[in-house]
Amino acid sequence: MAERQLHGLQRVLGVNALFSTAYGNVGSSIYYALGLVAALAAGLTPLVFLLTGALFYCTATTYAEATSMYPEAGGSSLFARRAFNELWSFFTAWAQMLNYIITIAISAFFAAHYAGRFTWDGFKGAPGDIVFAAVVVALLALVNVRGVKDAVSVNLVLAVVDFMSQLAIVGLGVVLVFNPAILVDNLDFLGETPTLTQFLLAIPIGTVAYTGIETISNMAGEARDPDSTIPAAIKRVMIAVFAIYFTLPLIALSALPVECLPGGECRTLLGVGPQDGGFANDPIIGVVSGMELGIFAGAIELYVGVLAVTILIAATNAGVLGVSRLTYSMGMYRQLPDTMRRLHKRYRTPYIGILVFSGFACLALLPGQAAFLGKIYAFGAMLSFSMAHLSLICLRVSAPDQRRPYRSPGRLRVRGHELPPLAVVGLAGTALSFVVVSVLDLTVGIAGVAWMALGIGGYLLYRRSQGLDFVSTHQVAVPQPVTQTEAEYESVLVALDARHDSPTTIATATKLAGRKRRGIHVLVLITVPQASPIDAELPEEELAARAVIERARAQGGRRVNGHVERVRPGGSGRLIVDEARAMRAHAVVLPLPPRTGTTVFGKTVETVLADRPCRVIIESEPAAHA
Repeated sequence: MAERQLHGLQRVLGVNALFSTAYGNVGSSIYYALGLVAALAAGLTPLVFLLTGALFYCTATTYAEATSMYPEAGGSSLFARRAFNELWSFFTAWAQMLNYIITIAISAFFAAHYAGRFTWDGFKGAPGDIVFAAVVVALLALVNVRGVKDAVSVNLVLAVVDFMSQLAIVGLGVVLVFNPAILVDNLDFLGETPTLTQFLLAIPIGTVAYTGIETISNMAGEARDPDSTIPAAIKRVMIAVFAIYFTLPLIALSALPVECLPGGECRTLLGVGPQDGGFANDPIIGVVSGMELGIFAGAIELYVGVLAVTILIAATNAGVLGVSRLTYSMGMYRQLPDTMRRLHKRYRTPYIGILVFSGFACLALLPGQAAFLGKIYAFGAMLSFSMAHLSLICLRVSAPDQRRPYRSPGRLRVRGHELPPLAVVGLAGTALSFVVVSVLDLTVGIAGVAWMALGIGGYLLYRRSQGLDFVSTHQVAVPQPVTQTEAEYESVLVALDARHDSPTTIATATKLAGRKRRGIHVLVLITVPQASPIDAELPEEELAARAVIERARAQGGRRVNGHVERVRPGGSGRLIVDEARAMRAHAVVLPLPPRTGTTVFGKTVETVLADRPCRVIIESEPAAHA
């Protein structure tokens, strides 16, 4: 669970922290996605996860490139803001909000089912599962209103334990039940089980397993050295996820194969409810049960049940936390009324937004329909993923010179523009999946369209009431710190020129940052003459800039990170302001420019002071003595 720090997010999270948080969300999905997919796809369940895994790979590379370009919170809604305008950003953010709401609901709902295996049988079905889930959501909402500190080490331990446990189940399955002949026999019923409609519906539902990738993007504002940590964390998530999702369904369909009843109905117990002796509500326990582990069966099922409840409640909390961050961000960009982002006087958390959208999650629980939750989740996920892909494609056209520490693999030349081929494929796949889940299940389509219409209508009315147009970006002018006073400077931006090292400036930033966990980010600027291309090779300047960062790290310690930016003459001030806004810095520290005015920081200080997003401290170097 995480401390609510929506301003001045500290860039202190490394690859392990980002990976563990994201895998906690993605890894928890297998505990319900397997049953939801098997209920429709039956013997084609492994193929569904292969196809959705391919979509996940395309989507992960899109998020890696776009997030490394703009390492700040926001995910697909941020990409849409950069590529299009504020209206499209809201459209995407509202789809994200649906994802978070359903994440909260579906994770708590299935936590009840797993809990019913080792506590009270009433939690296995209605109304016990609904009550259990609603109570969990309510408690976590109150916990997040109060605000608790982020336990990164706990997240990492949970992620590792969960991953190793799932690998152990796969290993046991390979030894005890894996049988290619059974998997082939499961395909004898194609056309009837599953039908084409069921198979097509199973694909977007299968993508539920991979939607946690948004988590890394939303934590980008807290990533240490985002150029390297974000792509590396996404790569680790992909490897871990593929290791489970490409193997566990094969074990599951070997342990619980497709069977035909006397009446002609064919099914796998993975997709059958508990009332008929199936495991749709707790499919991983079903897999373990199908292995016939003898005297160890009870203990292993208990272990899996406890682990599942723990991981699913953690995923529920991650959804509530995501709601709080997204609500506050949308309020800061004037997409939601200020009431929604209003901070609690004591706990400094956006309590109204947390309570309102957690309430929506409880409403989604009332029908008690797991299949509906999975489909409406797919509706929002495919919509936001499609917008992420489309945004990256447009950014390749509109901002070809934008710094890209990571580029999606492959090249596709179209009318002189280099487009990301995986984003093009991903857009086709996610958009088609969105159409399928909307058209083949009209209830989901109507509910999803109604949600989007509600949000867009509210957005248009709110912007008009504020005298704002619908497409321009407007931020709240004076943000209020969420957890600490501004004087503590939770994150400090130091801006230096590649030709001008300033130990005194770094020392000042270190004092201002105070505690060891406060982040210090060093931005080193290289001025590129107008006559040269912005990406011209400047090896000496690059080497000097990297040396400045290394000396700053040696002086300030591990919490110091930095990166190099190229800038045209006269553009340094604007770049510093944009960087300070992107990282939500509490303070900007600049060295006092020489009186000769020959340094890049001549007009820069005036620009920064004129449009400062936070406190600005000008540091004067001590006079040199002969």
